[in-house]
Amino acid sequence: MAIKTQQSLTGFIATEPQRSVNDDGVVRFYARIGQPHFRREPDGTFTELEPTFHDLVAFRSAAEHAFGKFAKGDRFVAEGYVHNYQTEQSGAIYEREEFIAKRIGHDLTVTNYDVDRTRRAAHTTARDMPAPEFTPQSTARTAGSSALGR
Repeated sequence: MAIKTQQSLTGFIATEPQRSVNDDGVVRFYARIGQPHFRREPDGTFTELEPTFHDLVAFRSAAEHAFGKFAKGDRFVAEGYVHNYQTEQSGAIYEREEFIAKRIGHDLTVTNYDVDRTRRAAHTTARDMPAPEFTPQSTARTAGSSALGR
């Protein structure tokens, strides 16, 4: 079976997150986010460029969880997709885009946190366990290869 992939987005929360509920009762998380950018120099160093800013939204349970966990300045990793749309302002039509996050979490490379596994222990099912015939592959390196096949 092929590996399922989606678009991802990393950055920082640039504004205080906003929570709203539409007429159908669907919860929406919204934040303006920033993406840092860097330029690699000929000597191998990096120069930090100005960040770009974008809209990030999440709906339903992803929105509820995100609103309880994120604040301005937090670094994140999100999985989802880009949604392009048009909006009208003062009679002019503008093309806009937003990232719709299906899943979002803190960026563990820059965020200190503790993991609470009490819920996982209470909800473990046979579905969570590897199939009996599953045998992990060796992670030993051989000449010219690595455990990841690179």
